[in-house]
Amino acid sequence: MMRRYIYKIEGIVQGVGFRPFVYQIAHRNQLKGYVLNNSLGVEIDIEGKKEALESFEKALHVELPPLARVDVVQKEELKPKGYSDFEIKQSSAKEKKKTLISPDMSICEDCLRELRDRDNFRYEYFFINCTNCGPRYSIIKEVPYDRKNTSMSPFVMCQKCEQEYINPMDRRYHAQPISCSSCGPQLFLKDMQGVVLAKNTQAISELAELIKKGHIVAMKGMGGFHLICDASNSKAVELLRQRKNRATKPFAVMFKSIKEIEKSAVLTQSEKRAIESLQRPIVLVKKRQNDTVVSKNVAPFIDRLGVFLSYTPLHVLLLDKLDFPIIATSANNSGEPIITDEKELRESLLAVVEFYLDYNREIVNSSDDSVLQMIGERVLMMRSSRGFTPTSFRFKSKHKRHILAVGAHQKNSIALYMDEQIIQSPYIGDLDSIKSCEFFERTLRVFKRLYDFAPEVIVCDKHPNYFTTQWAKKQKCEVYQVQHHYAHILSCMFEHDIWHKVLGVAWDGTGYGDDGTVWGGEFFVCDRKEYKRVAYFEPFLLLGSDKSVKDIKRVALSMILDVGSENLSEFQRFISLFSKRELSLLTQMHSKAINSPKCSSVGRIFDAVAVFSGVCSEVSYDGESGLIIESLYDESISESYRLYLDGDVIRYKHIFKEMLKDEKPKIIATKFINALVNLFFEISHRYDLDIVLGGGVFQNRTILEKITKRAGQKSLYFPNKLPINDGGIAVGQLCGYLG
Repeated sequence: MMRRYIYKIEGIVQGVGFRPFVYQIAHRNQLKGYVLNNSLGVEIDIEGKKEALESFEKALHVELPPLARVDVVQKEELKPKGYSDFEIKQSSAKEKKKTLISPDMSICEDCLRELRDRDNFRYEYFFINCTNCGPRYSIIKEVPYDRKNTSMSPFVMCQKCEQEYINPMDRRYHAQPISCSSCGPQLFLKDMQGVVLAKNTQAISELAELIKKGHIVAMKGMGGFHLICDASNSKAVELLRQRKNRATKPFAVMFKSIKEIEKSAVLTQSEKRAIESLQRPIVLVKKRQNDTVVSKNVAPFIDRLGVFLSYTPLHVLLLDKLDFPIIATSANNSGEPIITDEKELRESLLAVVEFYLDYNREIVNSSDDSVLQMIGERVLMMRSSRGFTPTSFRFKSKHKRHILAVGAHQKNSIALYMDEQIIQSPYIGDLDSIKSCEFFERTLRVFKRLYDFAPEVIVCDKHPNYFTTQWAKKQKCEVYQVQHHYAHILSCMFEHDIWHKVLGVAWDGTGYGDDGTVWGGEFFVCDRKEYKRVAYFEPFLLLGSDKSVKDIKRVALSMILDVGSENLSEFQRFISLFSKRELSLLTQMHSKAINSPKCSSVGRIFDAVAVFSGVCSEVSYDGESGLIIESLYDESISESYRLYLDGDVIRYKHIFKEMLKDEKPKIIATKFINALVNLFFEISHRYDLDIVLGGGVFQNRTILEKITKRAGQKSLYFPNKLPINDGGIAVGQLCGYLG
C-alpha cells in the first residue's frame, strides 16, 4: 500500500550533507518525492511502500552525516501524489528563520588524503573541503546556507568543481565553499606595507622559510589571523612576548601529529581523542618533564601546555614544511577581538608582525580557537568557539517571546531564546576595550540578521558597571537581571536537565553580590526558581578595588591587616614588597574602607596564597596565580590547612599565619588546595542534595579531579558543553528568566 509523508526537520541540517544523505537513502529504498532546504531547516515530501518508508525513517535517525544533528521532526501523512522520481529541489525561504548554523570544522580524513594525493586535482590545494569539513559560520551572511549567501559567492566554480557540486551521490554535493586552484580563493604572502612577495603554494613555502629564520609572521586562518613563530626558538618566543607586551601568559602550540605532541606532553587516551576530534580544540595537557622541543618561554611557571593539531589544509601544508611545532595564537592587541582583515592587521600589529599570509575570501564572522581540558573522560570547556559554536539546545517552554541574554563582562558570549530553542554565540571575550564592545554589538547584529531576531526581553547581570548591564538598560525593551553566581549554577543545571533542588557551589574571581559586595566563594541551596546563600568565604577588603586584581600583593596585604594588624613585624618579608608611601596609603584605605569593596572571592584568595608562597606578587593574566599554585601541588603531601564554618561564614584567614611557618611554596600550595577540597565536602555532606559546580576556579584541574574522585556515590555535575567560567553565564541567565 502506498503512503506519503511530509517531514519538517529542524537542527543542524544545512551545509552538512543532509540533503544528499536523504536523496541516497530515498533511492536506496525506491521512494519518490523531494527534499529541500528552507529557513526552518529541511523539508522532505516522500512516498512509497510502508516497509520502505519505515526503513527510510530509521536510516534518517541512525545514519546521519558526521556534522548533522536532528532536533525536531514533524511528520504529517498526506494523500499520495504520484511522484515519478526523488529529487533535491532548490531552497525556499519562509517568513521565520530557524535553521541552525553549523560551526566551522577541521579538515576531514577524506580531504586530507586527497590533499596529499599527487593524482588528485586538489593535490596541495590549501582550501580543500567537502560537506563534512571546512568553513561554515565564518563565511555565512544569510540563511538558507547557499553559496550566494556566503563569502564564496564571487568565486565561480570551474567545470570539475561544478560536476561534484551538482552530483547528489558525491560528498561535495552542495558543499558551498567548494573550489580548487583553478577557481577558488588565492593566497598572497606580503610584507607589512602590503607588497606581494609570493602567491599560492610558493607563498606557503616562503612563509615556512621565514618562520625557520626566526621571524614573527601572521597567517589568515579560518576565523581570523594567527600570530606564528617557531615554538622551539626561545629568542623568537621572547621577541613575540616583548612585541605583544605579553609577559607570561601561555601561548598555544600547534603540532603536525599526536606523536609530535607526545614529545612535549604526557597525554591520556581521553586527551588524545579530544585533540584529534573534528573540532580540533586547544587542549590543556601536562607538560613532559625535561621537554627539549617546546621553549620554556611558551608557558612559563606552570605545568600545563595548550596543544592542538593543524585543522585547516593551509595549516597542514605549512607544518608539512617545518620540523618543529609553532606558536599559533590569535592576532590581536591584548584584550581585543581576533583580527580578520589585512588592513586592520597592518594598522594594529605593524610593530609585532614582519610578514603575513593573506587570502582573498572574506571572513564574515570571526571566531577564536576553542579551549578545553579533560577531567577523566569528561570535557571541561573553557572557551567555546571554533568547532563548537554557534551551538543550540532545545528548551521546552511556554514563553513565546524572543529573549536575549547578554552574558558577563569577562569571557563574554551571548545567547538567544526563540521558539523553544536556545542558541549560544561563539566566544566574544572580555569587554574592557572599545573594539571588544563593538565586537559584542557586531556579533549581536549577525544573530539578529541570521534569525530575524528582535529581542523583546533582555536578561543581564546585576553588576551596575558591566558594559552588558549598561547596554541592556539603554535598549527599549524589558530588562531582567540574574545574579552572577546563580547564573553559573543555572547554566550547569540547564545543560544536565536538572529541575530539582541542588547544592550549588560557585567559586570564581569576581561577581556582583546581592548585598553590593564582590562575591565569588558561594554555596547555594537552589532550584530553577530561587536560591539561598548558605555559606560563603569570610569577606576581606579589595584594596583599590580592581587594582588588586593585577597587583595581587594588595590582596595579601589586606589579609595581613585583618589577621596581624597589632603586630606586622612577623609579616615583614611581605610588608617589604611595598614602599613606605604605598604601605601608608593602603593601610589608611583598609582602616577606612576607602575604594575597597568587601570581597569573598576564592579566586582572589588564590592570589593571596600565591604571594605568601613567594611565587609572584603581580599577575599579567586572569587566573595566573591559580595556575602557578596548581603547578606546585605535590601528591605526596596529605596535610591540609583547616578551614571551618562559623554559622554561614567560612573562616580561613588564620591560615596565613600558618603559612609563615611552612615557608616552602609546594607545602603552602598543596595544603591550601587540600583545605579547599576538605571544606567542600565538609559543607556538602550537610546537605542530602546533588552538587552542581560553576565558576572559573573550577578550571583548576587538580581541585576538580580530587572533588570528582572523592564524591563517590554523590551526584556531582559540572558543565561539559558550556564553559564553566563566565562564557556559560548567558545560558544561565536565560534559564533564570525562563525558569
